[in-house]
Amino acid sequence: MSAEDMSFWDHLEELRWTLMRSIIALVLFAIVGFCFMPWIFDHIVMAPCRSDFFLYNLMCKVSKSVSFLPDFCDDNAAIHLINIKLASQFFTHMSMSFWFALILACPYLLFEVWLFIRPALYENEKKNVRWVFLFGSVMFFMGCMVGYGMVFPMTLRFLYAYHLSDQINNQLSLDSYIDNFVTMIWVMGLVFEMPLISWMLSKIGLLKKSFFRKYRRYAIVILLIAAAVITPSSDPFTLSIVFFPLYLLYELSAIFVREDDPVEADEISKDAAVTN
Repeated sequence: MSAEDMSFWDHLEELRWTLMRSIIALVLFAIVGFCFMPWIFDHIVMAPCRSDFFLYNLMCKVSKSVSFLPDFCDDNAAIHLINIKLASQFFTHMSMSFWFALILACPYLLFEVWLFIRPALYENEKKNVRWVFLFGSVMFFMGCMVGYGMVFPMTLRFLYAYHLSDQINNQLSLDSYIDNFVTMIWVMGLVFEMPLISWMLSKIGLLKKSFFRKYRRYAIVILLIAAAVITPSSDPFTLSIVFFPLYLLYELSAIFVREDDPVEADEISKDAAVTN
């Protein structure tokens, strides 16, 4: 049945089944995650707390040849978590199972969205949107990996080692660790959707390539500030490993945005010349 032949109630029924299948998929992934969560927690979630984490080993090799980098070769730099609430470990087990399910089920959830909107699209639109969903899924997982393997460990290592006073001992609670862990990964996953969002805004006429050319200098400053907030470290190398992926996303977004109309492009060039 085509979209034109479907009534409002048919669309509503299709939406209901889409939501039902999505919820069932999330529940199944959550059950699997709950069963394997102790292993996942020890080997993946808690991995940035150990001194043998792959990023720390890499940074240790780099720091031996770059003098201004902090010392990542300390084998005693392990981070220990404490639990101060009776039910925190149980609720952490439950919540991490849900987040695990949501991340792994993301491609299937996007596929369900694709199935729901596909009848309303023309043939040429179906081809474009199919690649959009695939690209969006790949970029989301890349962002999650950058958040897990780079942004969160660097932020964790710096903030845990930071001391306002020698009389204060840092003790990291389980809840604080999990909140920052989940937030960093999801934020980076969403940030990596910037090219996709730019493409969508371009399709509806809200964003054009001239925007990226005109505001590139401002974007660099904003991205530097964002990188400094994400990784509040004093050394430029740590700042750069967050800044450059963000800047590459900015330039990649510009590639996916359509060109300006010739008349508008001339006006923008004249405005830029006057400004300079």
